[in-house]
Amino acid sequence: MEVRTKALLLFALAAAVAAGGCGFSPQPTAFQSAFLPSPPPVAAPVQVAALSSSELPDSGLAVVPAVLPSSPAASPRKLQADELAREANQRYRRGQRDYQAKNIPQARAEFDAAVDLLLSANATYPDGRTTYQGLLDNMVDSIHRFDLAGMGAAALPEENRFEKAPLEDILEMTFPVDPKLKDRVRDQVAATSSQLPLTVNDAVLGYIEYFSNRGRKSLIFGLERSGRYQPMIARVLDEAGLPPELIHLAQAESGFIPRAMSRKAAGGMWQFLAERGAQYGLVRNAFEDERMDPEKATRAAAHHLHDLYQEFGDWYLAMAAYNCGPVTVEKAVERTGYADFWELRRLGVLPAETTNYVPIILAMTIMEKNAAEYGLQGVSLDGPLEYDTVEVSAPTSLGLIADLTDTPETEIDALNPAILKNVAPVGYSLHVPKGVGSQLMAALQQVPEEHRDSWRMRQVGAGETLASIGRDYGVTAASIVAANGLKAPEAAEGDRLLIPAMPRPVAPARRAAVAKAASSKSATRRAAKSPASRNSTVASKTGSKAPAAKNSASAAKRSGKAPVILARAGTR
Repeated sequence: MEVRTKALLLFALAAAVAAGGCGFSPQPTAFQSAFLPSPPPVAAPVQVAALSSSELPDSGLAVVPAVLPSSPAASPRKLQADELAREANQRYRRGQRDYQAKNIPQARAEFDAAVDLLLSANATYPDGRTTYQGLLDNMVDSIHRFDLAGMGAAALPEENRFEKAPLEDILEMTFPVDPKLKDRVRDQVAATSSQLPLTVNDAVLGYIEYFSNRGRKSLIFGLERSGRYQPMIARVLDEAGLPPELIHLAQAESGFIPRAMSRKAAGGMWQFLAERGAQYGLVRNAFEDERMDPEKATRAAAHHLHDLYQEFGDWYLAMAAYNCGPVTVEKAVERTGYADFWELRRLGVLPAETTNYVPIILAMTIMEKNAAEYGLQGVSLDGPLEYDTVEVSAPTSLGLIADLTDTPETEIDALNPAILKNVAPVGYSLHVPKGVGSQLMAALQQVPEEHRDSWRMRQVGAGETLASIGRDYGVTAASIVAANGLKAPEAAEGDRLLIPAMPRPVAPARRAAVAKAASSKSATRRAAKSPASRNSTVASKTGSKAPAAKNSASAAKRSGKAPVILARAGTR
């Protein structure tokens, strides 16, 4: 299993806690909801004093003895996993000692290593996942206490804010049912063609009632955004042989927000936990998180749903397992003897969130398949996004890409939601507005590769001088002259100049948002518009719709004017 980037500790921890159960919690959150109205302000968080030596949490690995007894028949993989668990305990203990010594950075590093080792143990010997997952849960809870007590978490950079996963606010709600609604919905379902079985009962009717009234805005919000991704999702589901109605899982999970993040750190449009995402090939490191990439995450979700259906043979159980994990559903079936979602729901053996998860999806499906009956036929869907894909040969700032393509940086950022630190890593397949890919590649050749992560390009405006431009970027006029090979320290209106800006400080890891959200009073919503796929070469592709140009520079770009870098003739 890949080694987790150390700066993403808490993100990985929260994902690990939820891997054995639902990815949702009834705890209050301060993420701004894109699905429901913002909740009333919460009280300021209580400051937790540092733990004394007697209060230090245990790793939960006391059940792992110094030398695990092994039968002669123990497999090599089990022996390897047991050894990883023992080493994890040792690293946790070192972290305890470092914490007591107030060496917080080293304590965090040791705790991070301990979690990595247990994740590796879980992956090394899948047959023992229940045992290792229990150890992992205990360790994560313990480390979380350290974080609350004194380690804290770095602030999240402004450009990397997440959006709240909207499903969390309604998962535990129940709603009254209009008695007149049942017969009408049954007639609708009887006349509806659907590859996903549709059931009508009070749970489903309650959510139809909700989405018809108080939750109507949230339903329309997701329906409008679906237009950006519907062609891509439909194609992927069809390729996987899955019911097209499963698109409503993404609507329920995230409202089609690529950077949606749950309280348990399930991320992206399909709300993958880190460990589950890694299982299905989604890369997550210090620079990118492919759970936020719409097409890659959709393909991973389709693979996961296919596997769940193969295991349970029932779409309702498969969807429930997608929400709270297959182990939880397996145990519920074993305890009751019922391999039927509605029976498991009636018996109360599934998490509360999961019992409402399937009815929400069915309600959305029924309503959108009968749009006229629910007043949805007039909803205007966002158009599919058009973009080019280029592969960058060096770490490249999104700010530079925006400069070279005369595109707002927010638009470039929205096209690439999987990028974590505003810099596309080497080899990254970067999405840019349609029609500018080839021009961008030509323009990038004029920027030294070693400076593409920080340098900018600036078109000289009326009355601007090299000195005034330099002040905007914190550089001297002389450095601009040198970077552009100018013969004189002068610039004329319309000149395009390289600006040798210094690299920005390394941004704190996104994992900080998970910890900070528990006490923050609000989180600013960002307009996360995302592409549907990537290519490894420059290519035009339709998958989502880019935001419209809002300035004259963008208008010039759309007209076909190639962005180039040059100084005024005769000044070199």
